[in-house]
Amino acid sequence: MKQKALPILIILILLAVQAIGGFASGVSAEETGQSSLQLHGLVGEYYISSGRDQFDFYQKKDEVIDPNINFRDLNPILKSLTGQDEYNTVRWTGQIEPEYSEEYTFSMIGDNGFRLWINNQLIIDHWVDDWDKEQIGKPITLEAGKKYDIKVEYFENWGGANLYLNWSSASQPKQIVPHEAFYLPEGYVYDGPSSASISEDGKTAEIQFVEPLNPLPGGIADHLSLNVVGHPWPISKVSLKQGDDSVMMLEFEYPVYGKDADVVRLNYDGKGGLTTKEGRSLSAFNSLVVNHSKYLIQSPWAEKVSADNVLPEYPRPQMVRSKWMNLNGEWQFAPAKQGDPLPSGKTLKEKILVPFAMEAKLSGVERHEERSWYKRQFTVPDDWAGQRVLLHFGAVDWEASVYVNGKKAGTHRGGYDSFSFDVTEYLVKGKNELIVEVYDPTDKGDQAIGKQRLNPGGIWYTSVTGIWQTVWLEPVPTAHITQLDMVPNIHNEILKLTVKGEKVEGATVEAIALKNGKEVGRASGTAGSEIKIPVPNPTLWSPDDPFLYDLKVELKNGTSRDQVNSYFGMREIKLAKDEKGILRPMLNGKFVFQMGPLDQGYWPDGIYTAPTDEALRFDIEVVKKLGMNMIRKHMKVEPDRWYYWADQLGVVVWQDMPSMFYHQPLTQEKKQQFENEFKEMIDQHRSHPSIVVWTVFNEGWGQYDTERLTNWVKDLDPTRLVNNASGWTDKGVGDLIDWHCYVGPCAPTPTSTRAAVLGEYGGLGLKVPGHEWSPNVFNYEMQESKEALTKRYLGLIDQIKQMKDTGLSAAVYTQTTDVEIEINGLLTYDRKVEKADFIRLRQAHKELAGTSIPATRHLIEMCEDSGEIKHPLAAELINQLNQAEHQLSAGHQDQAVKHIDDFLKHLNKKVTDKFVTGQVKELLKVDANMLKRMWQ
Repeated sequence: MKQKALPILIILILLAVQAIGGFASGVSAEETGQSSLQLHGLVGEYYISSGRDQFDFYQKKDEVIDPNINFRDLNPILKSLTGQDEYNTVRWTGQIEPEYSEEYTFSMIGDNGFRLWINNQLIIDHWVDDWDKEQIGKPITLEAGKKYDIKVEYFENWGGANLYLNWSSASQPKQIVPHEAFYLPEGYVYDGPSSASISEDGKTAEIQFVEPLNPLPGGIADHLSLNVVGHPWPISKVSLKQGDDSVMMLEFEYPVYGKDADVVRLNYDGKGGLTTKEGRSLSAFNSLVVNHSKYLIQSPWAEKVSADNVLPEYPRPQMVRSKWMNLNGEWQFAPAKQGDPLPSGKTLKEKILVPFAMEAKLSGVERHEERSWYKRQFTVPDDWAGQRVLLHFGAVDWEASVYVNGKKAGTHRGGYDSFSFDVTEYLVKGKNELIVEVYDPTDKGDQAIGKQRLNPGGIWYTSVTGIWQTVWLEPVPTAHITQLDMVPNIHNEILKLTVKGEKVEGATVEAIALKNGKEVGRASGTAGSEIKIPVPNPTLWSPDDPFLYDLKVELKNGTSRDQVNSYFGMREIKLAKDEKGILRPMLNGKFVFQMGPLDQGYWPDGIYTAPTDEALRFDIEVVKKLGMNMIRKHMKVEPDRWYYWADQLGVVVWQDMPSMFYHQPLTQEKKQQFENEFKEMIDQHRSHPSIVVWTVFNEGWGQYDTERLTNWVKDLDPTRLVNNASGWTDKGVGDLIDWHCYVGPCAPTPTSTRAAVLGEYGGLGLKVPGHEWSPNVFNYEMQESKEALTKRYLGLIDQIKQMKDTGLSAAVYTQTTDVEIEINGLLTYDRKVEKADFIRLRQAHKELAGTSIPATRHLIEMCEDSGEIKHPLAAELINQLNQAEHQLSAGHQDQAVKHIDDFLKHLNKKVTDKFVTGQVKELLKVDANMLKRMWQ
């Protein structure tokens, strides 16, 4: 941009079209003797400084128009305009026009320093090398409709870069100062398009010129470039709008994202031959484009969600009763302030789809409110009469106060554990009013939040506020079961069961274990005491054979009866030395290398909440498809149904406790709250066979009293392994020594008391346009193609194979899917694109774990994946193959070959075409000679 006088003819034309939307918003309110077009925005002058820690305006590199000061990630913008994204300074100038005549308060937050002048008054002065510390300016009185000079200065030293400018007044709630409130400096001349905007679907843009254009020259697209927050965006087609030659239409190869794409610019190099019908050649311009796009990627399941069918599945699979009422669906919603009166009997203004966090697209709210109200009505079924009614919440982040018909049922704190209230005494016949008051400061507080942030970016993600798991009602007798604690003992062939409950003093318990519907063991005892159920010759649970027993439990207290159905797996996890004397995690007495992804459980449409149960299951199925056997559940606790699918499908789970993010030294109260939430996580999930590791801390986040807490967790659950600190802050306690390496890999050395694991590595990135959360992306090492990523990944696995031989027992690759701007997943964030060759990865993982007979296993997998084989037959085939693999691993190749050969001959005699087709027929042709060739 440059300042110069416009030809008189052009000025007159611009004045004639001043009503056009976008930037042509009118002339200056004050006559200055020279007419000029007033455009929304600020002039941004982008500089490089003279070096690190030198916050000077050393050399100007570019000048552009920015819409406002709302930059989530300035790094790519700085890079595109100055050639570097560190050691920069920026100066924005223009005018600001308020809507109200009153006192305004401006605030800023950024990474790094900044200062603000309004009407030549220094309002905020924070020229300090820190980050994310909000500064509140001195109040200033402004007059509605009057323009005031504004100047903002900013420096970026190194690392991340962001900047936000907010305002508030008595009539204006705090918000980012919008684009429409800013005008270019008085007298500043702009000679590009009069307006430009991107469509709501993100697929096209309309560029409005003052004069009609001549037919577009060939190759014009080569002279135009669209830049979205510093990233080039490919233009696929340029044309004139039908019926209006003053509008140039752009079509894009893939939609411009609606998220994090506030700064969009169209550049014309002036060499494409653009001319007007008046014969004027257009010079180069750098034009601001208003982004109206609402395009946001979503998973394939999101479109299936409605208010009538949201998560209808029974939410507690390991303790099932027959009667229940789902309260998911559309609720009333409203923001709140501390001390607001209970809105009983009132209609709240907004709607929210429960149980999606308010920030999620599927919620319908799509914003964070620190305090809020949720409200709905329900009617208790008549056949529940005479029973207690429990109100269950799967999870609410973070504090929930619950009211039924205006009476407080209770308050719960903790964003990751389920809780219940007995609301029987508050119920009325007919419609009942349920109100939930939510408070969640997210990272303004000191509670456990995992990777949630109010200003997400990099490895930090969108906040999760409010109800995010199923809400439901359940009728129970006065004396009823509340929890089943199950501990398998595979050596003594028993299941230890403790039944906990309410009003169960003197109550008796009877429990029956079933295998494939047939009773295998029965025991009885007293509620609250351990009983031992025989499980003779148990089928052991493992990722290769995730066999689950059914369990029926009945509580008897006089004439009262309470019955629940459950399940359990017989398995053992402990440390022991292998044949080389290396300490290893042993599953059922055997060492199998544990290989799996870091899995964070985020969704583009539901954030923490998968849109459907099918979606929830899908991520675990992907891990199985990849030939992996483990998942590290990172910085999140999932709904019960996720662990149910892990149990059913067969993966071992390393479960993190979500970290705190504290600002001040922790008080004893804050520590106690964290430990309360930690204990609830363990107590509520201790009976899942899939969970084999509890992780206390990660990379030092919120870390304190490590030795005490690690030993405390081990005392709470001595049946599992405990990882004191995944990453770089190990304190020498617990069962695992855990390193992180990016890209890696690397391996710690096992000790006499701790096994060596690689808790994080990898993070290979690949851009998949049209399937990303945002134009801003982050990863640890970018790859150019799917093939390049596959090759690099397999190279890392080859290194891990060598480390396994010298003592490494497990590895966790970052990660299952892309998460928001972090694009290092094996799947895109929308779960629609596989970013690597899954077949080759699967084979490498099987070889790493030592469970691969390549050709035969692949053939069976093809049959399973294509759905060509019925489940009972598939299970038997896999069972027989697993037996053969155990023989092979023991060095008995001939026995393994004969085992499969005999089984296939038997199968050929028994099977009919109605059970198998296609690939399975090829499998049945396999004989001993072919098997030998495969294994050789």
